[in-house]
Amino acid sequence: MTALTTQKQWIKTHRYYPFRYFLRELYPFKVHKISLHAGFTCPNRDGREGSGGCTYCDNESFSPNVKKEVSSIKEQVENGVQFLKRRYGAEKFIAYFQSFSNTYADVNTLKDRYDEALLHKDIIGISIGTRPDCINDDVLNLIDSYTEKYHVWIEYGLQSMHDRTLQLVNRGHNYKEFEDAITRTKYKSNIKICAHVILGLPGEDWDDMMQTAQAVSSLDIDGLKLHHLYVAKNTAMENEFYKGNIKTMSMKEYVSVACDFLERVSPEIVLQRLVGDTHGDTLLSPIWQASKNEVLSAITEELRYRNTYQGIKCVSCNVT
Repeated sequence: MTALTTQKQWIKTHRYYPFRYFLRELYPFKVHKISLHAGFTCPNRDGREGSGGCTYCDNESFSPNVKKEVSSIKEQVENGVQFLKRRYGAEKFIAYFQSFSNTYADVNTLKDRYDEALLHKDIIGISIGTRPDCINDDVLNLIDSYTEKYHVWIEYGLQSMHDRTLQLVNRGHNYKEFEDAITRTKYKSNIKICAHVILGLPGEDWDDMMQTAQAVSSLDIDGLKLHHLYVAKNTAMENEFYKGNIKTMSMKEYVSVACDFLERVSPEIVLQRLVGDTHGDTLLSPIWQASKNEVLSAITEELRYRNTYQGIKCVSCNVT
């Protein structure tokens, strides 16, 4: 069943295609992701591509497991299962390798970490967050091997299609490398692909962000995560923020831009995230007096007010 066949349902409720709807189409039980820290690092931190990481990146700000002493993957999975069952009534789970670049190791090491997460009887899938410059055919073959028994995603950080922006935020890769990673992954037809995009990056205007929307839609990916730019403590961007060189969006501004973006995203692409969030006291800006659910509701209400929905202005897909 595709997004288009259930489009009327999500148009009536959210006006965009949420991940939980996608999961309901596949499974008769509640599925949640368990975030894991597998002890990997990043080539943009250890010197292979650069040092210091992306200027906005403090992994601790969005990945709470990084703050703690890293426990075994098995223990993280067990704790996550217990918490999500108790808190949300979840029944089955996707092991989400979130922190840093989770294909940045030799294949044997990767297999050991992935296999450990999949030992739990209630794990039905695996999602692997990484960078487009941290993938090769051996790693893709390993990930593809899990598709025989599990629901498998690979999540590539893109953030923007504009090389000048990627250079400005010290990403350490360009847009062509992202396209190449998508192309190579598509040869493994059972691996689903999710891209990460940040709205409001330094130097980007509305046109730049909408061009990224059209670009990711043209690549026939399966999922998308949108984040608003925020400034966290202990990042290179913190210094620029205090100098007045970094501007962040108000909630109203972000809701408007996110809706513009969604209008240009294919309705076949499932939205795994629509707003970023931070943990603890690391956030400097923007500070919105709203919960994550309130932001999501505001996006739906804005789309409803416009009488529009995801994909209505997508130029690379046929929307009726």
